[in-house]
Amino acid sequence: MNLLRNNFLKVTAVLAVVFGMSSCATQHKQTVSKEVKQPNIIYILADDAGWGDFSCYGQEKFSTPNIDALAESGIRFTDHYAGSSVCAPSRSTLLTGQHTGHTPIRGNKEVMPEGQVPIPGATFSLPKMLKSEGYATGMFGKWGLGYPQSEGAPNAQGFDEFYGYNCQRLAHTYYPLYLRHNGTKVPLPANSEGHATYTHDMIHEQALSFIDQNKEKPFFLYLPYTIPHAEMVVPQDSIFQVFKEKYPQGKPFVNKANHDPNLSHEDRFYKGAYGDQEYPRAAFATMMYYLDNAVGDVMKKVKEHGLEENTIIIFSSDNGPHKEGGADPYYFQSFGPFKGVKRDLYEGGIRVPMIVSWPKTIAGKTVSDHPSAFWDVLPTVADIVGVDLSEDKNIDGISFLPTLLGKAESQEKHDYLYWEFHEKGGRRAVRMGNWKAVQYNLKKKKKIEIYDLSKDPSESNNLAKQHPELVKKAQKIFDEARTSSKEFPFQAENI
Repeated sequence: MNLLRNNFLKVTAVLAVVFGMSSCATQHKQTVSKEVKQPNIIYILADDAGWGDFSCYGQEKFSTPNIDALAESGIRFTDHYAGSSVCAPSRSTLLTGQHTGHTPIRGNKEVMPEGQVPIPGATFSLPKMLKSEGYATGMFGKWGLGYPQSEGAPNAQGFDEFYGYNCQRLAHTYYPLYLRHNGTKVPLPANSEGHATYTHDMIHEQALSFIDQNKEKPFFLYLPYTIPHAEMVVPQDSIFQVFKEKYPQGKPFVNKANHDPNLSHEDRFYKGAYGDQEYPRAAFATMMYYLDNAVGDVMKKVKEHGLEENTIIIFSSDNGPHKEGGADPYYFQSFGPFKGVKRDLYEGGIRVPMIVSWPKTIAGKTVSDHPSAFWDVLPTVADIVGVDLSEDKNIDGISFLPTLLGKAESQEKHDYLYWEFHEKGGRRAVRMGNWKAVQYNLKKKKKIEIYDLSKDPSESNNLAKQHPELVKKAQKIFDEARTSSKEFPFQAENI
C-alpha cells in the first residue's frame, strides 16, 4: 500500500514544456515504422480532474511531478476535449470513437441496484479492436457502461481482465462493500465496519500486476482511476496531515444521509452517498498526490521491464472538475483560465489535459494546440497498430498521429467538435475553429451564445449579436450532427 505514498517531501515541480506545434487541414495517412513491433498502449484516465489541476497546466497550490515528467517525455495538448461533461457518455465517446450525437451512451442513466444502461453488445470499440489484433486487454477502475453480466459489461466489451467498480454510483465511496473481478464480487467485509480497505490502492496494484503478467506480449491497459471524484474521503495518513496544515480548512461537508438512523450502511452504499469530510481541500490535494504517484508507478513499472520505447502512455481526465462532496475547484482554480465545471459545456467543463508519451517516437518537451477530443483516440490507435477503419464503423474521430509524429503539415482537422448534454434542460455546444457556440436550457429555448476562443478563452464576451452568420452555422450543425436515441432522448428534438 506504500506504492502511492513514498517520498512525499521530495515532490517538486518539473520543467515546463516549451515547444509549440500547429495543425493544417491536409489529410494524409500516417504509419509508424515497421521496425517497431505492436506497441503496448496504456490509457490513464483521471476522474473529474480539471485542466488546471496539474502543475504542467498551471496548478500552483500543489505539484504533480510524475505527470509533469510524463509531459516532458512526450507531447502535451492544450486544446483537448473530453467526450462529455459527465462520466458515462464521456467514456462511451472514448471507447467508440463517436461524439455524443452518435455514441450509444449519451448520459448517466442508472440501473438499480448496480450499474448503468449497457452499451450495446454489437458496438465497435477500442478494446474489441485491439483484442482482435492480438492484444491482451485489461481494465482497472470505474466502468459505468453496463450492469454486471450485461452486454455492456467490461468482459463483454473486449476486456480480458476487469477489476474495479462496474457501477459508477457505487464508486461514490472509496470504502465499498465489494469490488468486482470479471463480474464476480470481491467482498470487502472490513469496510462494513468502517474505513478499512481503500480501493484505489487495490485497483492500482492489480493494474501493475497486469503489466507484469503481460510484459512479453502486446497489451492494452485502460486505467480509469476513481480519484479525485467525490467522495472526498482519503486515508488518515501523514500526507493528508501535511495538506491539512498547508491549506485553509474550507467548508466542511456533512451528508445528512450518513446520519439518518433509518438508513443502514448498505443502504447508503447502494444509494451512492458521499462520506463526510471536515477538510475537503486537504482531501482533494491528497487525492491528486495519490493520482500523480500512481502515474509515476506505472512509468516505473514500464521501465522496470524495459518496455519504455515500445509503450505509449496517454493521460487525460473524463471531464472538468467537480464541486461535490465538499470539493472546492474555485480555491484550486481547477478549471484553469476557463469558465465552468463538471456538467458545463463551457470550456472548464469539457477541456481537459492530454499527455502522450512514446520515447524515441514522439519528441519530448512538445506542446500542441491541435484541437482534438476523446473520439479521436480510437482512430489514432487504429493508425498506430495498422487497423483500417472502414466507413461502416461510423467513426467521428480523426487520427492525431501526424501531430504525435511531428508532422503537423499533414494533420487533418475537424470541421467542428460537437457535444450534447441531456441534463439541466438540455445543453449543446460546438467548436468551429477558434469559434465556440454554446446553448443552455433548450427546454426554455435559450439563445445560442458565440465566443472567440482565440481572444476570449474564458467565454466572457458573447458575440452572438455581432455574428449572426455564426449563430446560423451553429444551428445547422446542431440540427445535422446527431441522430436520435430512444434510450437518451434529447430536449432539442422537442423544440
